[in-house]
Amino acid sequence: MSVRNLRQLFAPGSVALVGATERPGSVGATMLRNLREGGFKGQVYPVNPKYDSIGGLRAWPDVASLPAAPELAIICTPPQTVPGIVRALGELGTRAAIVMSAGVATGRDARGRSLKQAMLDAANPYLLRILGANSAGLLAPGIGLNASIAAGGATPGRIAFVSESGALMTGVLDWARTRGIGFSSFVSLGESADVDFGDVLDYLASDGGTSAILLHIESLRYARKFMSAARAAARSKPTLVLKAGRSLEAAAAGACLSGVLATPDDVYDAAIRRAGMLRVYTTEQLFAAVETLARAKPLYGERLAILGNGAGPVVLALDALQYGGGHPAVLQDETVRKLRDMVPEWRGDGPLNLRGDAPPERYHDVIEVLLQDPGANAVLMIHAPNAVVDPADVARAVAPLAKNSSRNVLGCWLGVQSVLEARTIAAEAGMPAYRTPEDAVNGFLQIVHYRESQNLLMQVPASVGDGEPDREKARRLVREALAKGRYMLADPDTKAILEAYGIPVVPTRAAATPEEAVRAAGEIGYPVAVKILSPDVAQKSDVGGVTLDLDSAEAVLAAAERMRRRLAELRPNARLEGFIVQAMARNPEAHELIAGAATDPVFGPVILFGQGGLAVEAAGDHAVALPPLNTVLARELVARTRVARLLEGYRNHPKADMDAIEAVLVQVSRLVADVPEIVELDINPLLADSRGAVVLDARMRIAMADRSGSTLDRLAIRPYPAELEEVLPWAEGTVLLRPIRPEDGPAHVAFFNALTPDDVRYRMFVRVRELQPAQLARFTQIDYDREMAFVAIRPGPDGHDETLGVGRVVADPDNISAEFAVTVRSDLKGKGLGRMLMDKLIAYCRARGTREIVGEALPQNAPVIGLVKKLGFTVGPLDEDEGVRKFWLNLR
Repeated sequence: MSVRNLRQLFAPGSVALVGATERPGSVGATMLRNLREGGFKGQVYPVNPKYDSIGGLRAWPDVASLPAAPELAIICTPPQTVPGIVRALGELGTRAAIVMSAGVATGRDARGRSLKQAMLDAANPYLLRILGANSAGLLAPGIGLNASIAAGGATPGRIAFVSESGALMTGVLDWARTRGIGFSSFVSLGESADVDFGDVLDYLASDGGTSAILLHIESLRYARKFMSAARAAARSKPTLVLKAGRSLEAAAAGACLSGVLATPDDVYDAAIRRAGMLRVYTTEQLFAAVETLARAKPLYGERLAILGNGAGPVVLALDALQYGGGHPAVLQDETVRKLRDMVPEWRGDGPLNLRGDAPPERYHDVIEVLLQDPGANAVLMIHAPNAVVDPADVARAVAPLAKNSSRNVLGCWLGVQSVLEARTIAAEAGMPAYRTPEDAVNGFLQIVHYRESQNLLMQVPASVGDGEPDREKARRLVREALAKGRYMLADPDTKAILEAYGIPVVPTRAAATPEEAVRAAGEIGYPVAVKILSPDVAQKSDVGGVTLDLDSAEAVLAAAERMRRRLAELRPNARLEGFIVQAMARNPEAHELIAGAATDPVFGPVILFGQGGLAVEAAGDHAVALPPLNTVLARELVARTRVARLLEGYRNHPKADMDAIEAVLVQVSRLVADVPEIVELDINPLLADSRGAVVLDARMRIAMADRSGSTLDRLAIRPYPAELEEVLPWAEGTVLLRPIRPEDGPAHVAFFNALTPDDVRYRMFVRVRELQPAQLARFTQIDYDREMAFVAIRPGPDGHDETLGVGRVVADPDNISAEFAVTVRSDLKGKGLGRMLMDKLIAYCRARGTREIVGEALPQNAPVIGLVKKLGFTVGPLDEDEGVRKFWLNLR
């Protein structure tokens, strides 16, 4: 990831336009006109050897002749010229360029080299950043910069819009101007040869002029880079995604059902959800959502109270709420009594119809009562204009409630001209305003979905089971199969690998002949099921290859012989490798589920869960998630399926053991992370009831892993780096230094509570009484790809691990500088823990290639200042403005 020199791209002080011209209709002429008419105050240098002046500005024959290095260059010349121009700009000192030229990606230079690669090679020695090629440009309305082909520019605002499509850029800008929507920046990535979504997200996440980020995505190449940047951006400001091309994406092809069911759009949806972003499906929804979220207050529940001055609109709103999966408010008896006094016609449940002649005071009084009821998490007020009541008076009555309440009050003002003043009053009070009841409900549901994704980032998962999986056994079994040229593993082999990860399986044996099947049945115990074992038959029941409830040796022998004859008749070319013998799993109340894994070409391994059995494809009930999973993420994956409602229990069917189902999903996630040769995995059915979950049938596809890089590079999110764990001797025995995990939340709270107020102030520079959920999540749920926190732990008196100290380091996106902090439990100072954690952080940063490690401390924090001096840090003087002393260590 890199934000190097992106400041020159987004906020340049000067611009050179290479390819400027006066030829009407040309890109060069359009760009020059937009640069001059946009209000840009910096120097503009037209470059074209055919002109002495262009549009009243002096023209320069080439880049080398420019009087100064422009901070940004715009290149709109033939593709063959681009690499040479980029090299000349780099030599001059320019550090950012927008390449508008098309054909760079497909063209070749005289040496047969790709023009795209030649361009990147020319830019690399100078760290010159390239937007494009084939970009439609960039707008920064705050500084009057219209470095794009879009006519008319953009209104300044606090929304950043990033798109791959130049055509969408011009259309959206025109659409936004008519609605008064402003932008902090508007970016067309083009072909993303250098600057891509990840880079731009990293820059915008820390841009103080941007309060929300909108992405229009057609495709991605670097999943891990995108996920790290997206997760960081979504934590700091609303980040919304419009994913294009859903109907063009083919379903995944695979030998296992998981590979077929996990479509590309399912995977993108999982990635967007995992990053804490909100997905929308139309451009209108995109801007409606950002307007809603920009005004939204924290939402602590999902129940919406609806009121209005007519039956039709409030019923439409209720329908939209229920069909959208939302929940109406559930009011307390005292609230119902008060409201019936105000609205006698109301029956006591459902939306409130205040009638068309309802005065502004009635709106105010009803909303005031609703806002006091814990069963109404938000309120939607609908007003249809009429000749009796002035909509502006209604807005004036409810605006103070919306402004001062801790809950969301949404307004729907039906009509256009007659409600303009009411909309303005509502907007000034921070009250989201909508044109239709359906739009208003969708706005509320967007708040719900966005908060759900954000809350998911703040939950602390429970640990899963006891002990570690037998990774080496699983890897050995896979290697042995590959050595024999076996790439599809049938049920017995797959179950042996699953058992190594502690996943419960039905006792299963493989048998080469009917006679061996009889012996296997005797070892397992009757009754048993017998199935054919053939690499050429995906669905055994299609050829009568399954017989259940066999309770004797004679029955097993007869069934095996019968299945062998039937296979020869129906599939004469199918190979019969033998038979599978299983213990019968007798439980008519068990749910048939599917759990599995597939490999997406962009995001790598994904985990799938849903309704299983023979009708799995017809049911179409499944959800996808990115590994690694923990219990919270596994629970969320299950909750996104329809079968989840059945698992909660119904009639005389008890609730399924959700912990057992989640444990299977977590272990499947660990398995695909640990064993890169696993391409696909089907567990179908996974039988689940109130007593647990057990694998009935399973199959797996494996392949030789790509060893060119880390085996973890194929994962979109880096899993827990167990290789960094280290046990060290300590003054009080031994201590384990390891990366922090989300499951460390309770121990981290206990650690924080054991700190003295001064130690907390030394760490946070302010006095903090307790950790808030968002802080705890931020401390324990880290992105291992760009930051690290090591905890020093030992077993506590209660048998659970206790945290003794924490060392944390966060590198910039370019991995040039990393900022650290170390905190030791107040009663354990002076025993060497701080030095151990610092040594661990320094070694980690050196191994990553970080150039320097930096920190700061209050001047009263003498122990830390003394420690870093001993470690060779340079300690600066007191910074009078910030009240801290800064220190740094060159790691090279």
